[in-house]
Amino acid sequence: MPSAPPPFPAHAFTDVDAQDDAARLVHCLDLLQAEPFYAGYKARTYELLAARPGHLVLDLGGGTGDDARAIELATGARVALADSSQTMAAEAKRRGLGRVLRADGYRLPFPSSSFDAVRADRVLQHVLEPLAVLGELVRVTRPGGRVVVVDPDYATQVVDVDDHQLARRVLGFRADVMLRHGTQAHRMPGLFGRAGLVNVVVEPMTLVVRNPEAVDGVMGLWTWAATAAARGLLSAEDAERWPRLLDAAVNAGRFLYAVTFFITAGGSPGGSDHRPSSRAVTGIEAEQARHHEHADRRPEPADAEPRG
Repeated sequence: MPSAPPPFPAHAFTDVDAQDDAARLVHCLDLLQAEPFYAGYKARTYELLAARPGHLVLDLGGGTGDDARAIELATGARVALADSSQTMAAEAKRRGLGRVLRADGYRLPFPSSSFDAVRADRVLQHVLEPLAVLGELVRVTRPGGRVVVVDPDYATQVVDVDDHQLARRVLGFRADVMLRHGTQAHRMPGLFGRAGLVNVVVEPMTLVVRNPEAVDGVMGLWTWAATAAARGLLSAEDAERWPRLLDAAVNAGRFLYAVTFFITAGGSPGGSDHRPSSRAVTGIEAEQARHHEHADRRPEPADAEPRG
């Protein structure tokens, strides 16, 4: 009899540092960074930050730091990166980003109103309590500042294979089991309202993949059934049939996978002309020094992981 599935998702980006080959996840982010769809939606999130020279922006779960540097180039703002993964924070520093902290998204080590804008890209789908993390983002955003969040909503997935019932089961596994909150992105406006954000806007962007080698092999689509079977949620026979169904669609020239990403943006209430003072930057530098000094003695929680 198969053992019961663990009580938490097995998605690698939910706990980067627990993976046997965390460097592989760095490579995965680099592959996605090069995809036109990802570049396009990311650019839109930079615009929605409404940042400009002199502003200070927080990129939560910022991974390798490539987005943070892109925000700086696009807006002229200064960007601080916070990520709970030691692997990702170290990689961001190695790539030359100056303001990098290993930090837990539930307890950000910044005073209230520290930032002009904050961003979380494919982060909230992984955390245990998205509203709590969103509340922290709101807390550290100045009155009138901007909060921008983006996640895919796996309830919107489609794939063209001959066995539609099996497709629903495999895609449902990706949505409901592999991720903690794989279907919440369309509900983010409601969470923004509960967190007190105002003037909330939502922009959907749909990833459509016809090339099965694109988007890092369509995010491992060929392996999802085997993963479900290993957790006792799909039969071995169905797990073996799944990649054959996908291969048949590819060979017939009709392969298609799609999922919609939702970008949600809102304003922190009580808008004013207040800007974070230079003490906010000084505080980031002090936190960097403190984390460096105690890195070997203070392991951080891994709930504010990026991506996926």
